[in-house]
Amino acid sequence: MRTLNLKGLPFRLMLLLLLLAVALFAAACGDDDDDGDSESADSGDAASCAIDQLQLVNDGQLTAATGEPAFPPYVVDDDPTNQMGFESAVVYAVAQEMGFTADQVNWVRAGFDESIAPGDKNFDLNIQQYTITPERDEVVDFSGSYYDNEQAVVTAAGSKAEGASSIADLADVKLGASIGSTSLNYIEDIIKPSSEAAVYDDFADVNAAFAAGQIDAFVTDLPTAYFLTAAEFDDASIAGVLPREGGVTDQLGMLFAEGNPIVPCVNTALDTLRDEGTLAEFEEQWLNDGGNIPTITNG
Repeated sequence: MRTLNLKGLPFRLMLLLLLLAVALFAAACGDDDDDGDSESADSGDAASCAIDQLQLVNDGQLTAATGEPAFPPYVVDDDPTNQMGFESAVVYAVAQEMGFTADQVNWVRAGFDESIAPGDKNFDLNIQQYTITPERDEVVDFSGSYYDNEQAVVTAAGSKAEGASSIADLADVKLGASIGSTSLNYIEDIIKPSSEAAVYDDFADVNAAFAAGQIDAFVTDLPTAYFLTAAEFDDASIAGVLPREGGVTDQLGMLFAEGNPIVPCVNTALDTLRDEGTLAEFEEQWLNDGGNIPTITNG
């Protein structure tokens, strides 16, 4: 191997070469240290998901929130503790992946709109069909999607919405939705009916208004539309599935207080459930429905 001959070089040039060699050696050592720090950080992240390391509302318990009331097919019999219904099943599966037992899952009730507001929460996570939006993400945090959703129009026999095949066909329909919901946003921003949408405090009020004939139709997510037309309303039907805005379906995510450090741990659990096919199994069990539902076009 040839060696560098420094003899005869000016002193300043020799000094510069020596300093450069020292700097290169230090950088190489620094790279080794960085690799070690990276591995340590990864281990720390894994350790922080241990139950005794989590920052929880109640020590040793995963506190989950749902609506009041909570509806099928997301929660059956308004009782999330029975582990029946899509969202109830998802929470218990996530909890199990995180190391919680079923009796360590604590449920509370929380209003849909108030939970989106900034500030402290009385829950670790909230699951009640929250669509992930940039506006909401500014004041709260979301998990990754646990379900990719679509919106549908539910109407009564003989109403103006029956037989609608396009957005334009809904222009003169009296529509309703709950405040703060993606369904209301869809009505106002996409359908844009000639008369203002009827806005209600919660979905129970939407159902009551529809049953009383105060609105011709309402917009809701497709699984809820399946359930209501099959089990709640004798003469109601799904007029059609609404087109996905921009070709993208709504993504439902669990909601957290802004900056909650539990979010990555929940996402890890969701990723496992998705990869193992558990989320797909829950969808098939609780959400999917047979039959041919028409599609309402953008025309």
